[in-house]
Amino acid sequence: MLKIVYPICCGMDVHKSFLIACIASTNGQGVTSYKSKRFSTFTGDLRRCATWLAENNCKDICMESTGKYWIPVFNVLEFSCHIVLVHPKYVKAIRGKKTDKKDAKWIADIFKHDLVAGSFIPPADIRQLRDLVRYRWKLTNFTTGEKNRAQNCLTVSNIKLDDVFSDVFGKATTAITTRLLENPTEKSPTFLRSVQGA
Repeated sequence: MLKIVYPICCGMDVHKSFLIACIASTNGQGVTSYKSKRFSTFTGDLRRCATWLAENNCKDICMESTGKYWIPVFNVLEFSCHIVLVHPKYVKAIRGKKTDKKDAKWIADIFKHDLVAGSFIPPADIRQLRDLVRYRWKLTNFTTGEKNRAQNCLTVSNIKLDDVFSDVFGKATTAITTRLLENPTEKSPTFLRSVQGA
């Protein structure tokens, strides 16, 4: 017989607008009883879910990493519960007539025996820092692309600022480019059309 690692645990089947939570409570004789409840994924209902789990003395939860839908649930429950996040292929139920309630029960059953390996989820402050660094990288790439476009406009207009200045986007070259744009009659119309149409 398989060892019960988590006598009281919860399996969650998470969807976009709702989740099904199934608490599996195993007594000293190895008999397991189940309680299932449906919650919406709005913050208020997720907090009610946390309260319901606490009322049932359940601190261990297992859920699938379904798209991005698990993230709000994880963010609300991580401070009061120990959450194991697993890839869907590791908790896939056997074939048959499936329901959300049965899926949640199946997740609870395999989790209580510790038969699933969880994914590494860094702490909240590290996750925020990671998102910030990724967004900064995205903005840097966007800026680089726009600078390349501007450089191409200068090149096709035969304005060779890069032959004279080491930094085409420095203070001096920016002043020259601004002057060209503000005084269209002084310089090449080809350049102005290429910049304005970029």
